[in-house]
Amino acid sequence: MNPVVYFRDLGLADFKQCWDYQERLLAEATAIKIRNKQEGRNVTPENHLLFVEHPHVYTLGKSGSDNNLLVSAAQLEALQATFYKINRGGDITYHGPGQLVGYPVLDLEQFFTDIHKYMRLLEEAVIRTLREWGIESGRYPGYTGVWIEPESQRRARKICAMGVKCSRWITMHGFALNIDPDLSYFRHIVPCGILEKDVTSMEKELGFIPEAEKIKACLLYHIAEVFSCRIEPLPKGIPGQ
Repeated sequence: MNPVVYFRDLGLADFKQCWDYQERLLAEATAIKIRNKQEGRNVTPENHLLFVEHPHVYTLGKSGSDNNLLVSAAQLEALQATFYKINRGGDITYHGPGQLVGYPVLDLEQFFTDIHKYMRLLEEAVIRTLREWGIESGRYPGYTGVWIEPESQRRARKICAMGVKCSRWITMHGFALNIDPDLSYFRHIVPCGILEKDVTSMEKELGFIPEAEKIKACLLYHIAEVFSCRIEPLPKGIPGQ
């Protein structure tokens, strides 16, 4: 039987609240796996997928450099943006309104134990989604995420950033697909630590703003497709808030 993934749309939500919620889900799944090992049980942890849109925020991964944030604390305040050093891989990125952020909290032992394959399948779900809007995309050699014209060193531009954490084969953090964010916010960082590469959005590529709800539905379909899982929707919002 295909694994079940419980889906919540968190709407517009604070980054730290969502990070805390992911940590809670991760801790619950980890506790089940530890107890299984201690007591010889075989209880299956729940899998979750969260979609969210954040207020302006910059996040720096464990392998990133503080130098890739190009503004001061005062300038951050003027931009109405926050900044967090977090426990995912990768360098610095921006999240904000108009960007669809996905946080899969998956027990990969129910799927496959291969983090490289996991990242490639996340990319594939986004690539297939973009294709349905007539946007051809792919992978840029040596980097994660989804790119437009990745075959051109001069014109390659990123449309979806990715950075994950995996503990006891349980994932957290994920991807950020640019639908129609204010791209000027990327000028205040070196996106993902990559110099001289542009960032783009679906709006910029298409010339119009695509409907976010349709993109969510399409992306859910392709995530279920590439991961061979069943998506079960839950009520919107972070539970208890």
